Amino acid sequence: MVPEYEILFRLALAAILGGLVGYERQSRKKSAGLRTNLIVSMGACLMMVLSLAMYWSMEDKSNGDPARIAAQVVSGMGFLGAGAIMKEGLTVTGLTTAACLWIVAGIGLAVGAGLYIEALFTTAFVFVALNALTHIDDFFEHRKKTAVEICLVNNPGELKRIHKKLEAFQLKVGRFSVQENGEGLGTDSAYLILKMDLLFEKEAAVIDIIDYLNSLDTVLWVEKR
Repeated sequence: MVPEYEILFRLALAAILGGLVGYERQSRKKSAGLRTNLIVSMGACLMMVLSLAMYWSMEDKSNGDPARIAAQVVSGMGFLGAGAIMKEGLTVTGLTTAACLWIVAGIGLAVGAGLYIEALFTTAFVFVALNALTHIDDFFEHRKKTAVEICLVNNPGELKRIHKKLEAFQLKVGRFSVQENGEGLGTDSAYLILKMDLLFEKEAAVIDIIDYLNSLDTVLWVEKR
């Protein structure tokens, strides 16, 4: 049996490692932040410790399986990860956040099993990958990036119309978020606040798309950040 003090150490370490990944997600305004990742990692660690404790407490270990609870954690994370994936307008977001929840659960299981070096290495690698590889697509495509904020009438047809125009100007959309109902505008009308990163090769394309958007009756304003 593992001593009580080591179990507490494992739980604390799992919480710290999960919190590191969660901090990175929260700093980027993602849906699953520090608290969520911390709890997932610590909970997975607890399940792993519980699984091992139940196995070692059995008199007939031939009928025991120390990986049974851990296996349920891995499969169960699919439900939590699915909740982090959302379709916002024309873009699907949350895939990286869902993957982070899944790997954080694995980190917690590793700590719970006493695989400290493996858990530390995985955490460091994930943290570096999330930060260092964020702009890798821009680097290889030699594209520049600018942030644009658009307020428009909440009409699905308008989103498709804008998307086609972006393609016509050879612009790609990076990060994308939507704020519904025009919160903060002082009106009950149904508006959308679109915040997106436009990837471009020529600055003129960005100027043209902003001019086009300002010409639409359904667009209240466009701001380049």
